[in-house]
Amino acid sequence: MLVTLKILLRTLVLPPAAPLLLAVVGLCLLLRRRASCAAVRAGWGLMLTGLASLWLLATPVIADQLTRLAQRYPALDLSHHTEAQAVVIISGGDVRDWAPEYRGAAAARQMLDRLEYGAYVARHTGLPLLLSGTPQDVVAMQAVLWRDFGMRARWVDGQSRDTFDNARFSAQLLKADGVRRIILVTSTVHEWRAVQEFIGVGLAVEPAPAHVWVPHRHVIEDYLPDPAGLSDSAEALHEILGEPMRQLFAVTHLRRHDS
Repeated sequence: MLVTLKILLRTLVLPPAAPLLLAVVGLCLLLRRRASCAAVRAGWGLMLTGLASLWLLATPVIADQLTRLAQRYPALDLSHHTEAQAVVIISGGDVRDWAPEYRGAAAARQMLDRLEYGAYVARHTGLPLLLSGTPQDVVAMQAVLWRDFGMRARWVDGQSRDTFDNARFSAQLLKADGVRRIILVTSTVHEWRAVQEFIGVGLAVEPAPAHVWVPHRHVIEDYLPDPAGLSDSAEALHEILGEPMRQLFAVTHLRRHDS
């Protein structure tokens, strides 16, 4: 139930739902019979704000800046020796249970980024892999990992529905085999929150963000809205707005534990 409520809340406060709700509320005010001048002004304000914010958040240039703001770790330097004992890849939650072209499960954009980079890190370091996600996620992750990279995971956590679960269930598997230090692979905007959760369950973490933001020159198309821009903005805002909630949850959990 808690995870379902979190998903519902996230949907309502992030684009595209949040700007659309603003616009709908504004439209409802404008359509009211005998609306006062104040209500009409508020209606126009809400509707225009909602539509304008939706347009802006869908532009790659805005998504780019939000991603930069959410990113807190640089790329992992694999030229340095690591003390880690395993590589952990967190699922992206975007899978195709059945992809006819592969005749099996497949990963979508975000998860594929994580898997590709995680496989690269594991191959470079020679460390074993742990995959963490929902039952559907890990089926697709294992299929892609073997089919595309010829690799298999040593540990598989298929119980996790959020980052807190990723850390908790992964720690149980890893600590049973004496693993205390990991390289953690996830999306660059998600890396900070994921690292805090894994540290919270007693693991030492070397951050390994995938799809790291780097400065680049913008072209005219970056100022025009597109679906990828909206998706990237929503992902970055999820992490920016979610960090205070994570801290609040951590403090509340600690107080309950102490009491």
